[in-house]
Amino acid sequence: MTMIDHEVAARLPEIRGPLSAAVVDTLAGGSRDDFDLEAAEAADPFGEDLQLALHICYELHYQGFAEVDAGWEWDPRLLGFRAAMERVFLDGIRAAVPGGDDVEGLLDALLVEPVDGEGVSHFLHDKGEWWHVEEFFVHRSIYHLKEADPHLWVIPRLRGRAKAALVAVEFDEFGGGRADRAHSQLFADLLAAAGLSPGYLAYLDQVPACTLATVNVMSLFGLHRSLRGALVGHFAHTEITTGPSARRMDEALQRLGGAAECRLFYTEHIEADAVHEQVLRHDVVEDLLDREPELAADVALGIQATELLENRLTEHLKQAWSAGETSLLRPLHPLP
Repeated sequence: MTMIDHEVAARLPEIRGPLSAAVVDTLAGGSRDDFDLEAAEAADPFGEDLQLALHICYELHYQGFAEVDAGWEWDPRLLGFRAAMERVFLDGIRAAVPGGDDVEGLLDALLVEPVDGEGVSHFLHDKGEWWHVEEFFVHRSIYHLKEADPHLWVIPRLRGRAKAALVAVEFDEFGGGRADRAHSQLFADLLAAAGLSPGYLAYLDQVPACTLATVNVMSLFGLHRSLRGALVGHFAHTEITTGPSARRMDEALQRLGGAAECRLFYTEHIEADAVHEQVLRHDVVEDLLDREPELAADVALGIQATELLENRLTEHLKQAWSAGETSLLRPLHPLP
């Protein structure tokens, strides 16, 4: 198979308010803008401006942006501005979830599939049209083209069985040593087969804040050692819930005549995540909490935050699609 190059550095996105303007102007101009910390502290934690500004700051730790000096990654004032926005985002999440430390109960709940599911994969499976699927691919491209990268941050912060088991799961995520089987590459192939751009962050200007938040939370947890438990909780949630939704997506694509490359991404996850959910729960989470039981509340936070942000994205998608409207900031095509 010819591999599709999807890792060319993206260009800086369009601004969505004063916070993202300060970050974009700084990176584009090569000199610091005035970072208004008070404006950051007063911002909507889930709003367009703060989520885009955070995403741009985080991207400096991944592939970066075309024509942006890599040295900005560790600029102290930019990091201080990011920290102010992170506090707002994290405080917003904490205020919106129930909290607690019942990790086992939360994981048990994830294993129960509701009889009448209301998720995005249920919608696409039962009544989705191809334009819905295209938009869903665009939303997910922001994460899936860097799939598994954010979770790598936690590896040096774990020990023993938890570390070894998480590395084993990540090895599968990166194709078991085969670049053409890495999940990010499979999603690039999916996008190309669907007639969409496989370019890294190609659709950053088209996805709303609720999409960015689902990716930003991984970077937030991953870049802070103090939140290592939350990142493990996030990863456990992801691996436990992906298998059933991937099966529904495969069936939806089969119904709509999706290309084999589109279906492959999901069939790969059906098989892999059935194993991964057991490894994450019993070898990673259990071992981590045996060693550091005080992290239980953080693991619970990671599970609950993932649920919160995925539900926000789900409600946005279903509300837009039920009204016959695009879920993107700009539609890909004229709507049917």
